[in-house]
Amino acid sequence: MAGNSFGEQFRITTFGESHGEAVGVIVDGVTPGIEIDEAFIQIQMDRRKPGQSSVTTPRKEYDAVSILSGMYEGRTTGTPLFIILFNKDMKPEAYNDIQHAFRPGHADFTYLQKYGIRDHRGSGRASGRETAGRVAAGAVARKLLEHRGVSVM
Repeated sequence: MAGNSFGEQFRITTFGESHGEAVGVIVDGVTPGIEIDEAFIQIQMDRRKPGQSSVTTPRKEYDAVSILSGMYEGRTTGTPLFIILFNKDMKPEAYNDIQHAFRPGHADFTYLQKYGIRDHRGSGRASGRETAGRVAAGAVARKLLEHRGVSVM
């Protein structure tokens, strides 16, 4: 599927489905020796998590950040960062009644037309949940910019 990976020198690849076990991102091109911790990324994740207003999904995803590789003693190693966010409030069976209905505002029809497969459980990769990995990658990018003297408000 096109659209999973972006960038050249700083490259991200997102993975996971809305109601699968996890979502996340692999970030490649990270300068070695940069101090990054899960708490910094968590602050950014908390800004995007669902269930904070009446216009978002009521699901309560806590988006607890886990960095599984690319770090040693609080610093980046220069190898790809693997950041995973396990889905805790997934209820794929909640979508069984609408399994054959396409929902306005969701990309599942377009996804089916483009790729020939559809994950009706919250739209799979066509869900807003897919943005979680992008936000985590953005937090990493922010740290890289700060290391180079660029501040982000």
